[in-house]
Amino acid sequence: MSAIAYYLEDEGIATTGISLVRENTESFRPPRFLWVSFPLGRPLGVPGDAAFQHRVIARALDLLNRSTGPVLEVFDEDAPGATEEAFVCPVSFVQPNSGEANTWSSRLRAEISDLAPWYEASVMQRHKTSVGIFEQTPIELGIRLGELLDQLSTPALDIKLLLEDLKAYYLEAVAAQPGASAEHCARWLWRETVLGEAILALRGRMRGSHDPRTREQAEALVPRRVLAELPE
Repeated sequence: MSAIAYYLEDEGIATTGISLVRENTESFRPPRFLWVSFPLGRPLGVPGDAAFQHRVIARALDLLNRSTGPVLEVFDEDAPGATEEAFVCPVSFVQPNSGEANTWSSRLRAEISDLAPWYEASVMQRHKTSVGIFEQTPIELGIRLGELLDQLSTPALDIKLLLEDLKAYYLEAVAAQPGASAEHCARWLWRETVLGEAILALRGRMRGSHDPRTREQAEALVPRRVLAELPE
């Protein structure tokens, strides 16, 4: 959409849009875009909340009043959550024995492997998947994330896309289970998985970087609502 905007603007048609991946939009530098910190596939937030969705659309349309660009504004609200209900995830992750390797890479590899049957069941049920931003398998992406933490390496600019691919894999896997709402699956991801723990650890390390771009990237890794709900 960022690229199409240039062609439309050349024909005298003003454009605006909503971005879910800030890094991509910054690289394309379209005339006017609103960045939202929502999950991929939900540019307006959670389904059914018309008032919130209208606020997002209104902010994006308001950018049409800007005659010069590029403009990239930040929508400073997180999407509201759904109603709280009881949910018990049937996926059980076995903790490694003390004699086993306990690196981030090994923990993520084991967790992703445990989820593989549920992910395959999800794809069979839904006949589609949003996993596949990268050509690597989820296990390969998990190892890449683990190595960043194990080796204290500097994340590449595509780190948010890598995390979105892994989060999609996890959420599609657990969504195959009966009674799994989107909100409860998200809580499970952030509170009960190694992936959630790893993303929070990576965010903390990136926020302490001397590089301002790395610190800026860190703020986009975890929704503010998730941070507010985490125990201090």
